Amino acid sequence: MASMNMFNNPLMLGFENLERMMDQVAKASSESYPPYDIEQLDDTHTRITLAVAGFGEEDLNVQVEDNQLIIRGKQAPHPSDKERKFIYRGIASRQFQRVFVLADGMEIKGADLAKGLLKIDLERNEPEVKIKKIKINDLDNQKALQDK
Repeated sequence: MASMNMFNNPLMLGFENLERMMDQVAKASSESYPPYDIEQLDDTHTRITLAVAGFGEEDLNVQVEDNQLIIRGKQAPHPSDKERKFIYRGIASRQFQRVFVLADGMEIKGADLAKGLLKIDLERNEPEVKIKKIKINDLDNQKALQDK
């Protein structure tokens, strides 16, 4: 049985980007590094906390692209790493990218790094209600006026 895509509904116009974002969210949710928490501080404030032990401010990049919060981490190799011989290496130092899709009206208020935790504060602003009246052109009446 073929699965039906809800965005193929003829009444859902222009939602191709939403479908693409949902695919990205599904892919990103299967990744487990770095671990993170999302907490609702109050009705309009949310905090995302990522465990980024070993990453410094210079190793992290937090940015918003379209409606996506993208957090990237990449550590430059330490010069002494080549000389060190690990018996066991369990502390992750690999690069990562974590993507969160933001709803309209979500705004990043700031990011703080302390004790290996990157905290990103978000605020949800109520989007403005947009009402626009569309003028209807009466083509029949225009044609009748042109014929006179």
